[in-house]
Amino acid sequence: MRRSATLPKLTPPQQRKPVDTCARYLLNNAKYLKYEDYLKAGLPIATGVIEGACRHLIKDRMDITGARWTIRAAEAV
Repeated sequence: MRRSATLPKLTPPQQRKPVDTCARYLLNNAKYLKYEDYLKAGLPIATGVIEGACRHLIKDRMDITGARWTIRAAEAV
């Protein structure tokens, strides 16, 4: 990724910064980015878009004025 930014000579900091930020994030979090291992273990993998949609759907369903939820009922939702 950094090489791809270097080859076209992205020299102004504002052009180079997003690439460096992304590369730093991936290097710092490499131990958490083993999706192939997680899938082999049967763990679900979702994208931020899917997770965001689920969050909004659940909030819309459960955040009704005056509603009271038990843990059992909330988990069923």
